[in-house]
Amino acid sequence: MPDSSDVPTTEQIAAHVEPIMDAAWVDHGYTAPNAAVYPWLWLWDSCFHVLIWHALGRNDRAIAELRSVLETQDRAGFVPHMGYQLDPEAPVGFWGRAGASSITQPPMYGHVIAQLIRAGVAVDDDAIARAELGLRFLVEDRRRDASGLIEVVHPWETGCDDSPRWDHYCPGTSFDLERWRKYKGELLTSIDRGSAGEPISNSGFGAAPVSFSALTAWNIRELASVSGRHGLLSHATDLSDAVAARWDAERQTWIDAGPGAATSGRLRTADAFTALLVVDDSQQRAAAVEALSDVDAYAGRFGPRGVHPDEPMYDPVSYWRGPVWPQIAYLIWLGVRREPATSNFADQLRDQTITGAVASGFAEYWDGDTAVGGGAVPQSWTALALVLANTRTTSPSSSG
Repeated sequence: MPDSSDVPTTEQIAAHVEPIMDAAWVDHGYTAPNAAVYPWLWLWDSCFHVLIWHALGRNDRAIAELRSVLETQDRAGFVPHMGYQLDPEAPVGFWGRAGASSITQPPMYGHVIAQLIRAGVAVDDDAIARAELGLRFLVEDRRRDASGLIEVVHPWETGCDDSPRWDHYCPGTSFDLERWRKYKGELLTSIDRGSAGEPISNSGFGAAPVSFSALTAWNIRELASVSGRHGLLSHATDLSDAVAARWDAERQTWIDAGPGAATSGRLRTADAFTALLVVDDSQQRAAAVEALSDVDAYAGRFGPRGVHPDEPMYDPVSYWRGPVWPQIAYLIWLGVRREPATSNFADQLRDQTITGAVASGFAEYWDGDTAVGGGAVPQSWTALALVLANTRTTSPSSSG
């Protein structure tokens, strides 16, 4: 791991982060992840941006971005994963609707609202109500797998676009990037929708990832912890129990449900460790931390590798096939940090991720062993390094 003296200071990180965020700000009220590559609003990117703007002391922008995330919500509670506020007609041909996409992403708005309120930032009742409605849609209207996990209608809903966990669904006998890219477009045509156009299920996909259900359960708990609205907590408990039931002790990971459960859903990928946010089983947690801290498994010098190196498709520099992803690292860190017994490892994970983010030039993702960046450079969500750095002098949240 990096020596503590090599970890950039909070002030050094802020000096990098503020101009990146300012340059990416869109006057409508959101941060473009990268103006050249990703000019639109993305749901979970923007939720992470809320945390970053708060870390910079720019709460006006934090609140504005939160509002932009939730303003495209429909009457069913569905929150689209992309907003096209700058050109509402742009998505019509591809998504079949104006102003926004027709699928969602992990509902990180529960966590960010909780973090703002804990910090004394005023969040209006409308945003809280919209967040609760978005979570209600996922637990009450979205189809559940027999395992109890929430089904996703498209790999893009997970945020982990080309994860090896979706290889089962890629046409052909092996993963092929171009063939998969084409099929992802075709998958939009088989989505079953409700009366408002909200995505309910997809006969062409139907994966039930542990990560999506864990993040939904956790965001319910986060929102309830500050809002006093406890009506969804039983759903969070059910989801958390369903996640825990997917533990595979031999592979030291939680496995997905759905059609790919016996094949690619068993592959060892870092996103599954977001289960640490909701799973309380001490044996599962200890084994998961053991895998995360193993240098021959996930523990890269510059953060958690996205895929276990023993998986045959592992590639430390290819999109979702092995690099460190800063938002996944942040979520894993929060999950590890829940217990005092693993606080030292949580600190190590935090410092590795910070160092990797800075060394990569705030890249979209990076090689966990060399910090060589990939994808868009810079990418705004990698400014989560500042959020991580700010926790060096704060105690763990009471959430979880």
